[in-house]
Amino acid sequence: MPRYSYTTAGGGGGVVEAPDRSAALREVVRLGQTPTAIAEDGGAPARSAEGGAAPAGAGFSFGSGGLSLPEMTNFMRELSTALRAGLPLVQGLRTIAKQMKKPAQKRMMASIIERVEHGKSLSDAFAAQGSVFGDLTINLTRTGEASGRLGEVLHHAAELLDKDLKLRRSLMAATMYPAIIALLVVGAVIAVTVFIVPNIMKTARLNVASLPWPTRMVQGFAEFMTHWWWAAILGLLALVFVAYKVYTSPRGRLAIDEATLKAPLLGPLMRDVAVARFTRTLATLTAAGIPVVSALRVTKGVLGNRAMEAVIDRVVEQVSHGRTIAGPMEESGYFPPMLVQIVNMGERSGRLEELLGQAAGAFEEKTEQSVRIFTAALPPVLVMIMAGVVGFVVLAILLALLEMQDSVMRG
Repeated sequence: MPRYSYTTAGGGGGVVEAPDRSAALREVVRLGQTPTAIAEDGGAPARSAEGGAAPAGAGFSFGSGGLSLPEMTNFMRELSTALRAGLPLVQGLRTIAKQMKKPAQKRMMASIIERVEHGKSLSDAFAAQGSVFGDLTINLTRTGEASGRLGEVLHHAAELLDKDLKLRRSLMAATMYPAIIALLVVGAVIAVTVFIVPNIMKTARLNVASLPWPTRMVQGFAEFMTHWWWAAILGLLALVFVAYKVYTSPRGRLAIDEATLKAPLLGPLMRDVAVARFTRTLATLTAAGIPVVSALRVTKGVLGNRAMEAVIDRVVEQVSHGRTIAGPMEESGYFPPMLVQIVNMGERSGRLEELLGQAAGAFEEKTEQSVRIFTAALPPVLVMIMAGVVGFVVLAILLALLEMQDSVMRG
């Protein structure tokens, strides 16, 4: 019987005996491993499809091959429908390819079809597309192939992508209105201080030293914006550049994400989003048959917060040494007690994927409530802050007018 060498997501590997490559894949999964590459013994087990799985933690990754998140969701759902209806894989891929409009999408589909026709697995073909398909999608596809339930697993992947799409749209809707309000009020304040205040000061012809301090502050800001506007723009660009460099550095991103989780309004929202993604993704991966440690490594990539990702790193390390998942989660303080208890109960009863699946809906509903609270609470807070700024400017103008009136009366 042929022997197949394989490597796994954790960097390990081994050899199994099987009649063919598909049987070898199923045997590796049965052993509790997530294979990233497999080849008949005698040749190096090249990483799947010239590059293997996407980097660990890649999570959702779209756009490089011309597929947006909605398009990726539709692609996975249509392919799942085709396979569950009994269509051969290549025929299903060709049917979907005919619906593609963009040249980049057509090239991507042609590449996938060509690789599958030459004996590569679908997961290998996905992995060869670079960052188009994330680690999550590739691992789910590979597990579906190994278990013989590709259509069903792709359906779960489509549902997971669809829920992530709805969550992203909710977050975008939640932040759009406050952002518009902030831009309008900032623009109004700048317009008043740059155009209106200088004209009033010229008309008043008052001694600057005799003006009240609010008026002197506003006038100083107006003069700076009038004569040094270019320095303000350069300073703003420099600030954006520094913020970008800090955010993209590992330590800076970790510090920012930790501060975000502690921020009022935004902190609870970001924590609920991460928890909902964690619960739904881990439930989907474990239900698909991916070992818990490998599922946790993949799930880490969808959290979107470095502080919580560091917790998952500790969870993986502890689980690898025989400890429970719930312990490090509880110690971090980032995960709600209810989720910790559910994970603990699931581990003890052997029903982790079932309980996580049941809990995922509740946490997603809680996230929707957090989005609604954020949407309702942030605009009034912004309006109050900006009203204070506008009130300060108006007070500065009124004080200048009163000073002018007193000067006229004294004259």
